[in-house]
Amino acid sequence: MTLGLPIAAMVAVVVGSNVAVQFPINDWLTWGAFTYPFSFLVTDLSNRAFGAAKARRVVLVGFAVGVALSVVAADWRIGLASGTAFLAAQMLDVSVFDRLRRAAWWRAPLISSLLASTLDTAVFFLLAFAGTGLPWVTWGLGDLAVKIAMALVCLAPYRALMSVFAPRLAGVSR
Repeated sequence: MTLGLPIAAMVAVVVGSNVAVQFPINDWLTWGAFTYPFSFLVTDLSNRAFGAAKARRVVLVGFAVGVALSVVAADWRIGLASGTAFLAAQMLDVSVFDRLRRAAWWRAPLISSLLASTLDTAVFFLLAFAGTGLPWVTWGLGDLAVKIAMALVCLAPYRALMSVFAPRLAGVSR
């Protein structure tokens, strides 16, 4: 199995989220809050299936392509903030997941996603919207609340997709 599918999924999530974050739902949320948490699902499945080194490769390639496309598809400030927050949060996600990979199946994806989501939210909203006059603090709080809920929701597809990858993982060092 190649990394093409997880990289394509990562790029789609990043670009889609960077466009969606420009559209507020209310003073607490933007549409990006509902799409971006899937990046952690992609990272965690890649980490489980291929190990930390290849998960980092998915993150780095997804970062490079996603940010390049985001600068074209979204405001440059959002692209820059997204890239910075994405790289820091995803690398944290990979490291925490890797340390917890031998725990119960749900611990690594849930704890790594929660910690990385918190970092991502703080960095992104500060860099993207501070000083703009937009309600970025409340958007950040709303975004984090959705990311926490989505981390829980994403456990179901994570578990289901783990079983899809399992037959292919025989002999893969994790």
